[in-house]
Amino acid sequence: MNNFIRLVANENMKIYSRPRTWVMLGLLALFSLAMPVLLYLTGADMDLWTVFTWTESFTYLLNIIFAVVIASDLVAGEFSWGTIKLLLIRPWSRGKILFSKYIAMLLFGLLGTVILSVVGIVSSALLFSGNQAMGAGFEQSRMLDSMLLVLTDLIQLVVIATITFMLSTVFRSSSLAIGLSLLILFTKDLFGMLFNPEKHVWAKYVLLLHTDLSVYIHSPVGPGGTSLAFSIAILAGYSILFLLLSWWVFTKRDVTT
Repeated sequence: MNNFIRLVANENMKIYSRPRTWVMLGLLALFSLAMPVLLYLTGADMDLWTVFTWTESFTYLLNIIFAVVIASDLVAGEFSWGTIKLLLIRPWSRGKILFSKYIAMLLFGLLGTVILSVVGIVSSALLFSGNQAMGAGFEQSRMLDSMLLVLTDLIQLVVIATITFMLSTVFRSSSLAIGLSLLILFTKDLFGMLFNPEKHVWAKYVLLLHTDLSVYIHSPVGPGGTSLAFSIAILAGYSILFLLLSWWVFTKRDVTT
């Protein structure tokens, strides 16, 4: 267990020793602060949690994109830099090495989520804490909705980053992994329109229709009449499949210069 923790720490060191990582985290904090300020300057009559929801909806898209960038480079970058052989000659199995990279990727996404949430809530509270005309009950309901939105966006980040991680491992190309992952991120709603699960039963089993669980915050029914449990099962099933494929390719494929 100690060896695995050391592996995860080593992967985190690789991530946070690069200036671009801190630039990305800084941008998350900056935009999480800037959005409430801009809304305040426009004189918008909004409550704290509405402002945070607007802010989170924008900044979390950035968070997913940054997580994709990190995920794309964890495996493919080792091959690009020629450091993969130095990593594999150490007394650790390939499976542990790969899993440590995946955990490091998840920790980065979680850190980005904490930063944008804390900065967004604090800045929104400072500027809009007086706009609570609907009462304490309404405020608690809005707060719960906002926290659920953060949770569903975090799940979406994990799924998209897992896809990126798999593509990076299989194709050993950071650019290809980023391109395909962002294509999935920005076209998933279009795909849902083209293949309506209300008309095509098979479409209920397509991953892209279940990545956004926020539809369940205000309704128990999802795409094509599906339930939250069904969507979670689809996401978990695909994620496990992607990780198994990544593990199989990483452990079986020969490493060449």
